[in-house]
Amino acid sequence: MIKIAICGNIASGKSTVQEILQNKGYKVLDTDDVAHQLLTIKNKPLYEAFKDYDFFNEQGEFSRYKVGQYVFEHKELGKLLTSIMHPQIKEKTVEFFEQNKDEKILFVGIPLLFEAGMENIFDKIIFIYTNDNIRLERLLKRNNYTVEHAKQRMNAQTSQDEKVKKSDFVIYNNKDISALKKSVDDLLIKLKQV
Repeated sequence: MIKIAICGNIASGKSTVQEILQNKGYKVLDTDDVAHQLLTIKNKPLYEAFKDYDFFNEQGEFSRYKVGQYVFEHKELGKLLTSIMHPQIKEKTVEFFEQNKDEKILFVGIPLLFEAGMENIFDKIIFIYTNDNIRLERLLKRNNYTVEHAKQRMNAQTSQDEKVKKSDFVIYNNKDISALKKSVDDLLIKLKQV
């Protein structure tokens, strides 16, 4: 089994690449989904760490929006959040490998792969590279961010060029969806030769 990480900075098109792979019949774990499932008051370590903050909605559950805004603006809380969630995400990823051990190739979409220090549990790393101006445009459209806030979000992440150096494969996602699909097809041919 080849375990492959798909990463990329905000608004690079990771989710689209994951969707293309799923449509081709590959098993893909989306760690954003895993993180959403872990962001619950039933998650004792998380609840204990943040119960005194205004992170909850009317139903008493964590509000992803509130958590996201607050930890982005308060770096020390962001570090606390990731120190709790990254090991839990790693655990779920290892479970995914175990449950699908008969598959030839498994993909895991993991935006913060390098930040979480999880490179060592993968055989190969694919980085989705998208020019900054395109990513900015997507963020403004998709998330209704102001230009300033979108740029802050983008600049908060390690640079794309740094991550390219640490990756085995790079998909450049600067054109349309058909070009992206072709890039994925070309990469799958290379992966089958690994």
